[in-house]
Amino acid sequence: MSKWDKLVAAILEKDKNLRFEDLCKALERIGYQREQPRGGSSHYTFRKKGCFTITIPRQQPLNRAYIELVSEAVQLSLDEEE
Repeated sequence: MSKWDKLVAAILEKDKNLRFEDLCKALERIGYQREQPRGGSSHYTFRKKGCFTITIPRQQPLNRAYIELVSEAVQLSLDEEE
C-alpha cells in the first residue's frame, strides 16, 4: 500500500490524528490550489474550478469538521476517476 493510499484511507476514515500538512497534501494532489493567508490569518483557502472552496486553519488538533470537508472532496475526486 502506497503512502498516498494510506493517506486517502486515513482521510476517508476521518482519522482524528490527521495533521494540517496531510490535508494540504491530499487537496493539492486532487487539483486544489492553496492560497496563503493574508494579514496574519492562520486560515488557508483551497480552490478548484467547479468544486466547493475549502478553508482550513493551521492548527493542531484539527477540528473534525475540517477533516470531514476534505474527506468529502477526496471521495468526490475518487468517484470521478472511476
